[in-house]
Amino acid sequence: MSYVEITAKLKDAANGLYMPSESEHPFEPFVWSDVKETLTPEKMLELTGHPQNSPVETVNLPDLFKNLAYEQEWHDDKQKENVGKYKNLLETIENNLRNVQVYRIGKRAIDVYIVGKTEEGSLAGVATKVVET
Repeated sequence: MSYVEITAKLKDAANGLYMPSESEHPFEPFVWSDVKETLTPEKMLELTGHPQNSPVETVNLPDLFKNLAYEQEWHDDKQKENVGKYKNLLETIENNLRNVQVYRIGKRAIDVYIVGKTEEGSLAGVATKVVET
């Protein structure tokens, strides 16, 4: 499957979903078709245009989605309704990208990149933001 098809799948799965935080941001699909090397925090900063001294944290994908794609007892009706949509996004990422990693760049206004390799070796994923004060 080409990166164009994967990007379309990610866009469909992310449609209408927002990353909850103090400010909600959509999930935006991206592809870096010309990047073939292994990602490092330094390479992520370069690819995303962040200063090289920006703080970078990696987290695993299930941890990022633990309060979104799995029903929690404190969820309200709307959150419970959205669990299936977030689970679909999570599964779309897991089923179409290999070696998925989540990079959080910044401190209070954090850029989040969920990135993995496509079958053809390009890097693709979805990006969002979280605000933590």
